Amino acid sequence: MRTGRPKDRLVISPPERKTLERWASRPKTAQALAQRARIVLACAQDQFHTAIATQLSVTPQTVGKWRSRFQAKRLDGLLDEPRPGAPRCIQDEHVEKILTKTLESTPRDATHWSTRSMAEACGLSQSTVSRIWRAVALQPHRSETFKLSKDPLFIETVRDIVGLYLHTPDRALVLCVDEKSQIQALDRPQPLLPMRLGQPERRTHDYALHGTTSLFAALDVKTGTVIGNCHVHHRSLEFRNFLSTIDDAVPQDLDLHLILDNYGTHKTPMIHRWLVKRPRFHLHFTPTSASWMNLVERWFATLTEKRIRRGSYRSTRQLESSIRDYIRLNNDYPKPFIWTKTADDIFASIARFCQRTSDSRH
Repeated sequence: MRTGRPKDRLVISPPERKTLERWASRPKTAQALAQRARIVLACAQDQFHTAIATQLSVTPQTVGKWRSRFQAKRLDGLLDEPRPGAPRCIQDEHVEKILTKTLESTPRDATHWSTRSMAEACGLSQSTVSRIWRAVALQPHRSETFKLSKDPLFIETVRDIVGLYLHTPDRALVLCVDEKSQIQALDRPQPLLPMRLGQPERRTHDYALHGTTSLFAALDVKTGTVIGNCHVHHRSLEFRNFLSTIDDAVPQDLDLHLILDNYGTHKTPMIHRWLVKRPRFHLHFTPTSASWMNLVERWFATLTEKRIRRGSYRSTRQLESSIRDYIRLNNDYPKPFIWTKTADDIFASIARFCQRTSDSRH
């Protein structure tokens, strides 16, 4: 008994068969393509359309459609054709208008544009404005601070410090030294509410202060290890004591290049007298208003983020113990900060920034 109308034999090359079998064996993804591959493979076995349709739970018309597509375009015929989609409603002039207003003007009632105020001004939807801003990385709600150094020896100092970062002298250690002063031992007056699914950790807005401490730290640029001491004050006396700690911790056959900022306690007569007796110490001061050049500042930021900001301490002793524990863990698994920019890269970046600020109307 006939179960369908015979067709011309469908011939499949070995590479095509291999591809079709791979498509047909997909367990989860692209099931539409897998079904089409099974139809073509069945057609290659000289089965009738009705039998194939019954076997694969499709209609005979579907079998004929994908057989014809394969005969006409081979494997490409089984793929979905591109769809035209809805016509574009946001034209280039709309995008240009939004970008121009965002960069060159401000609303009458605010210092910066919001998606709602821009949408109202341009006659578009808030989501449209948001998509355009995201596409070009515009964030009018954000603002950052900066300060250019006015140090007359800025160029020479930058070249000196960057040279130490990129090319450490032989038989020498480069240490970034600074103090993080007035670290507060804060405790919350009520118990902490821990994080839950769908809800962040919560704590009271007020706090109890149980004293402060100052951390003196020296970051080894090459290895990422840290020498640190906590003191109640951060005077020249404590700084000299910390220099003595560094002197004792580092082998005597190594020169020491210390990168410091221009804080007053680093330049007192007491410090000068101490350094004269220890010629292996070489001090390199960062330019004024350029503390970003001292890598230990980045380590301080990590310490604050991981231990101090959300910590709860009922005494300075507890706070100092937590800081010492963090230093110990840091030295067990040190990760140095890698300085990548040359001095010329820094000067070129500053030049571009100065050009932009000088061209600004503000």
